[in-house]
Amino acid sequence: MRRNFCNGRVAGVPESKDNLPQLYRFCFLMLGEAQKAREVFEATLRAATERAGEAETRADRFWLYREARGRCLEASEQGLQPENVDLPQEELSPAAADQVLQIDANQLAIWISAAPEPQRTALALFYLGEFSHRDLLKVTELKTAELSQLLLSARRQFQAWLNSVVPMEELT
Repeated sequence: MRRNFCNGRVAGVPESKDNLPQLYRFCFLMLGEAQKAREVFEATLRAATERAGEAETRADRFWLYREARGRCLEASEQGLQPENVDLPQEELSPAAADQVLQIDANQLAIWISAAPEPQRTALALFYLGEFSHRDLLKVTELKTAELSQLLLSARRQFQAWLNSVVPMEELT
């Protein structure tokens, strides 16, 4: 099998020295489970090597993330499904970044992986910190207003959860 990586770079992944770890992190945030994330990550890389010569794939720098997203959604349909519940929302806190630093990566992944689609994808990409809002639109294939509303709602729900897990008093 011909591999088309060079210094950790795979065709279809945005330019960055951390492309492959970021793709794995995306899968982990989408699925909330390391084993499933690794399986999807590896399957996505196999698909990338098979399609590396295709001009369409090379021209679309978000193809790999859309491919991983589709595989993550497929994998998440198996097993337990989260219940649809109305989660509380709170205003975004300026201390949210500090609160996020206090939680374990597994906790973040479990919370994001339980979000409904397409919020899950938007949150996973958002918390990777590698994508602009324009990039998020291209990967999620959403309209600007829809993505904005989904992210705002999800971040407010996440803030409420953060406040219960890492109370503000613990930050001072």
